[in-house]
Amino acid sequence: MALDTQTFKTRTLTSVIFVIIMLSGLLWNLWSFIILFTLVHFGCWYEFIKLLKKMDPENYKWKSSLGLFYITLPIILIIIMRTENFQSLDDTYLKIIPCGIVFSIWINDTMAYLVGSFIGKNPLSKISPKKTWEGTLGGIILCVIVITLIGYFTKYYSVVDWVVISLFCAVFGTLGDLLESKLKRMASVKDSGTLMPGHGGFLDRFDSLLVAIPFVFVYFSLFIR
Repeated sequence: MALDTQTFKTRTLTSVIFVIIMLSGLLWNLWSFIILFTLVHFGCWYEFIKLLKKMDPENYKWKSSLGLFYITLPIILIIIMRTENFQSLDDTYLKIIPCGIVFSIWINDTMAYLVGSFIGKNPLSKISPKKTWEGTLGGIILCVIVITLIGYFTKYYSVVDWVVISLFCAVFGTLGDLLESKLKRMASVKDSGTLMPGHGGFLDRFDSLLVAIPFVFVYFSLFIR
Protein backbone atom coordinates (compact mmCIF):
# COMPACT_ATOMS: atom_id res chain seq x y z
CA MET A 1 0.00 0.00 0.00
CA ALA A 2 1.70 3.23 -1.19
CA LEU A 3 1.84 6.29 1.04
CA ASP A 4 -0.75 8.87 -0.02
CA THR A 5 1.24 12.11 0.39
CA GLN A 6 -1.74 14.49 0.24
CA THR A 7 -3.72 12.44 2.73
CA PHE A 8 -0.71 12.29 5.01
CA LYS A 9 -0.32 16.10 4.89
CA THR A 10 -4.01 16.64 5.69
CA ARG A 11 -3.92 14.12 8.52
CA THR A 12 -0.74 15.69 9.91
CA LEU A 13 -2.13 19.24 9.94
CA THR A 14 -5.39 18.31 11.60
CA SER A 15 -3.53 16.03 13.99
CA VAL A 16 -1.37 18.93 15.18
CA ILE A 17 -4.47 20.99 16.00
CA PHE A 18 -6.09 17.99 17.64
CA VAL A 19 -2.98 17.27 19.74
CA ILE A 20 -2.81 20.86 20.98
CA ILE A 21 -6.45 20.72 22.13
CA MET A 22 -5.99 17.29 23.71
CA LEU A 23 -2.80 18.22 25.54
CA SER A 24 -4.40 21.38 26.90
CA GLY A 25 -7.27 19.34 28.30
CA LEU A 26 -5.06 16.54 29.60
CA LEU A 27 -2.37 18.63 31.25
CA TRP A 28 -3.81 21.99 32.29
CA ASN A 29 -5.75 20.94 35.38
CA LEU A 30 -8.47 18.61 36.62
CA TRP A 31 -11.30 20.76 35.33
CA SER A 32 -9.85 21.00 31.83
CA PHE A 33 -9.57 17.20 31.86
CA ILE A 34 -13.20 16.76 32.90
CA ILE A 35 -14.41 19.32 30.36
CA LEU A 36 -12.38 17.66 27.60
CA PHE A 37 -13.80 14.20 28.24
CA THR A 38 -17.29 15.53 28.78
CA LEU A 39 -17.13 16.96 25.26
CA VAL A 40 -15.72 13.67 23.98
CA HIS A 41 -18.54 11.82 25.74
CA PHE A 42 -21.37 13.80 24.21
CA GLY A 43 -19.69 14.05 20.80
CA CYS A 44 -19.33 10.26 20.64
CA TRP A 45 -22.91 9.75 21.82
CA TYR A 46 -24.25 12.10 19.15
CA GLU A 47 -22.44 10.24 16.39
CA PHE A 48 -23.31 6.83 17.86
CA ILE A 49 -27.02 7.68 17.74
CA LYS A 50 -26.64 8.89 14.15
CA LEU A 51 -25.05 5.59 13.16
CA LEU A 52 -27.79 3.61 14.89
CA LYS A 53 -30.49 5.62 13.11
CA LYS A 54 -28.91 4.79 9.76
CA MET A 55 -28.53 1.12 10.69
CA ASP A 56 -32.02 0.60 12.11
CA PRO A 57 -34.33 3.65 12.07
CA GLU A 58 -37.18 1.82 13.79
CA ASN A 59 -35.31 0.20 16.68
CA TYR A 60 -32.37 2.49 17.28
CA LYS A 61 -33.67 3.81 20.62
CA TRP A 62 -33.42 0.59 22.60
CA LYS A 63 -30.12 -0.28 20.92
CA SER A 64 -28.74 3.07 22.05
CA SER A 65 -28.49 1.68 25.60
CA LEU A 66 -25.36 -0.14 24.43
CA GLY A 67 -23.72 3.27 24.38
CA LEU A 68 -23.67 3.20 28.17
CA PHE A 69 -21.06 0.45 27.98
CA TYR A 70 -19.39 1.53 24.75
CA ILE A 71 -19.04 5.25 25.53
CA THR A 72 -20.16 6.33 29.01
CA LEU A 73 -18.39 3.62 31.04
CA PRO A 74 -14.92 4.20 29.51
CA ILE A 75 -15.22 7.97 29.99
CA ILE A 76 -16.15 7.48 33.66
CA LEU A 77 -13.26 5.06 34.15
CA ILE A 78 -10.61 7.38 32.72
CA ILE A 79 -11.91 10.22 34.89
CA ILE A 80 -11.68 7.92 37.92
CA MET A 81 -8.05 7.15 37.07
CA ARG A 82 -7.39 10.89 36.80
CA THR A 83 -9.12 11.78 40.07
CA GLU A 84 -8.04 8.77 42.19
CA ASN A 85 -7.32 10.01 45.71
CA PHE A 86 -3.72 8.94 46.27
CA GLN A 87 -2.79 10.69 49.50
CA SER A 88 0.91 10.58 48.75
CA LEU A 89 0.73 11.64 45.10
CA ASP A 90 0.57 15.14 43.65
CA ASP A 91 -1.63 16.22 40.77
CA THR A 92 1.15 15.73 38.21
CA TYR A 93 1.41 12.05 39.12
CA LEU A 94 -2.34 11.57 38.65
CA LYS A 95 -2.10 12.72 35.03
CA ILE A 96 0.37 10.01 34.08
CA ILE A 97 -1.87 6.97 33.49
CA PRO A 98 -4.54 8.83 31.43
CA CYS A 99 -1.79 10.49 29.40
CA GLY A 100 -0.07 7.14 28.97
CA ILE A 101 -3.28 5.64 27.57
CA VAL A 102 -3.85 8.50 25.13
CA PHE A 103 -0.20 8.60 24.00
CA SER A 104 -0.17 4.82 23.52
CA ILE A 105 -3.21 5.06 21.25
CA TRP A 106 -1.63 7.89 19.27
CA ILE A 107 1.69 6.12 18.83
CA ASN A 108 0.05 2.85 17.85
CA ASP A 109 -2.23 4.54 15.31
CA THR A 110 0.60 6.59 13.80
CA MET A 111 3.12 3.76 13.62
CA ALA A 112 0.56 1.30 12.26
CA TYR A 113 -0.36 3.81 9.54
CA LEU A 114 3.27 4.48 8.58
CA VAL A 115 4.46 0.87 8.71
CA GLY A 116 1.38 -0.29 6.82
CA SER A 117 1.83 2.43 4.20
CA PHE A 118 5.42 1.43 3.45
CA ILE A 119 5.48 -2.36 3.82
CA GLY A 120 1.87 -3.44 4.34
CA LYS A 121 0.73 -6.18 1.97
CA ASN A 122 -1.60 -8.53 3.83
CA PRO A 123 -5.03 -7.13 4.79
CA LEU A 124 -5.88 -7.50 8.47
CA SER A 125 -9.65 -7.73 8.07
CA LYS A 126 -12.39 -7.30 5.49
CA ILE A 127 -13.99 -4.85 7.93
CA SER A 128 -11.15 -2.38 7.38
CA PRO A 129 -9.37 -3.25 4.11
CA LYS A 130 -6.70 -0.55 4.47
CA LYS A 131 -5.34 -2.10 7.67
CA THR A 132 -2.60 -4.66 7.19
CA TRP A 133 -1.03 -7.29 9.42
CA GLU A 134 2.36 -5.66 8.90
CA GLY A 135 1.08 -2.24 9.96
CA THR A 136 -0.86 -3.62 12.91
CA LEU A 137 2.05 -5.64 14.31
CA GLY A 138 4.49 -2.81 13.61
CA GLY A 139 2.25 -0.36 15.43
CA ILE A 140 1.89 -2.64 18.46
CA ILE A 141 5.62 -3.36 18.74
CA LEU A 142 6.70 0.26 18.31
CA CYS A 143 4.00 1.48 20.69
CA VAL A 144 5.21 -0.86 23.45
CA ILE A 145 8.86 0.07 22.87
CA VAL A 146 8.32 3.83 22.83
CA ILE A 147 5.92 4.01 25.78
CA THR A 148 8.04 1.64 27.88
CA LEU A 149 11.18 3.68 27.21
CA ILE A 150 9.38 6.90 28.13
CA GLY A 151 8.09 5.26 31.31
CA TYR A 152 11.57 3.96 32.16
CA PHE A 153 13.30 7.31 31.79
CA THR A 154 10.56 9.35 33.50
CA LYS A 155 10.49 6.91 36.47
CA TYR A 156 6.70 6.94 36.71
CA TYR A 157 5.51 3.43 37.54
CA SER A 158 7.44 0.29 36.60
CA VAL A 159 8.63 -0.99 33.25
CA VAL A 160 6.21 -3.93 33.57
CA ASP A 161 3.32 -1.50 34.13
CA TRP A 162 4.13 0.37 30.94
CA VAL A 163 4.60 -2.78 28.90
CA VAL A 164 1.16 -4.01 29.97
CA ILE A 165 -0.58 -0.64 29.58
CA SER A 166 0.88 0.07 26.14
CA LEU A 167 0.20 -3.49 24.98
CA PHE A 168 -3.42 -3.31 26.16
CA CYS A 169 -3.86 0.06 24.44
CA ALA A 170 -2.35 -1.12 21.16
CA VAL A 171 -4.18 -4.45 20.97
CA PHE A 172 -7.58 -3.46 22.33
CA GLY A 173 -7.33 -0.07 20.66
CA THR A 174 -6.98 -1.83 17.32
CA LEU A 175 -10.04 -3.95 18.13
CA GLY A 176 -11.91 -0.75 19.00
CA ASP A 177 -11.01 0.68 15.62
CA LEU A 178 -12.30 -2.45 13.90
CA LEU A 179 -15.51 -2.35 15.94
CA GLU A 180 -16.24 1.21 14.87
CA SER A 181 -15.38 0.34 11.26
CA LYS A 182 -17.96 -2.44 11.47
CA LEU A 183 -20.58 0.00 12.78
CA LYS A 184 -19.83 2.43 9.95
CA ARG A 185 -20.06 -0.35 7.38
CA MET A 186 -23.42 -1.41 8.79
CA ALA A 187 -24.57 2.21 8.59
CA SER A 188 -23.10 2.60 5.08
CA VAL A 189 -21.02 5.66 5.93
CA LYS A 190 -17.33 6.43 5.49
CA ASP A 191 -16.87 8.50 8.65
CA SER A 192 -18.89 8.86 11.83
CA GLY A 193 -18.69 12.66 11.58
CA THR A 194 -16.74 15.61 10.20
CA LEU A 195 -14.84 16.84 13.26
CA MET A 196 -11.40 16.52 11.66
CA PRO A 197 -10.59 16.52 7.92
CA GLY A 198 -8.76 13.30 7.15
CA HIS A 199 -9.75 11.74 10.46
CA GLY A 200 -13.55 11.88 10.60
CA GLY A 201 -15.63 12.51 13.69
CA PHE A 202 -15.51 11.92 17.43
CA LEU A 203 -15.99 8.16 17.20
CA ASP A 204 -13.42 7.92 14.42
CA ARG A 205 -10.93 9.69 16.66
CA PHE A 206 -11.75 8.03 19.99
CA ASP A 207 -12.91 4.54 18.98
CA SER A 208 -9.61 2.94 20.04
CA LEU A 209 -9.54 4.83 23.32
CA LEU A 210 -13.06 3.78 24.31
CA VAL A 211 -12.32 0.07 24.02
CA ALA A 212 -8.82 0.21 25.53
CA ILE A 213 -9.72 2.17 28.69
CA PRO A 214 -11.70 -0.58 30.51
CA PHE A 215 -8.86 -3.10 30.10
CA VAL A 216 -6.27 -0.64 31.37
CA PHE A 217 -8.58 0.24 34.25
CA VAL A 218 -8.80 -3.41 35.34
CA TYR A 219 -4.99 -3.62 35.41
CA PHE A 220 -4.81 -0.24 37.15
CA SER A 221 -7.29 -1.38 39.81
CA LEU A 222 -5.60 -4.72 40.48
CA PHE A 223 -1.93 -3.81 40.35
CA ILE A 224 -1.44 -0.04 40.61
CA ARG A 225 -4.08 1.48 42.91
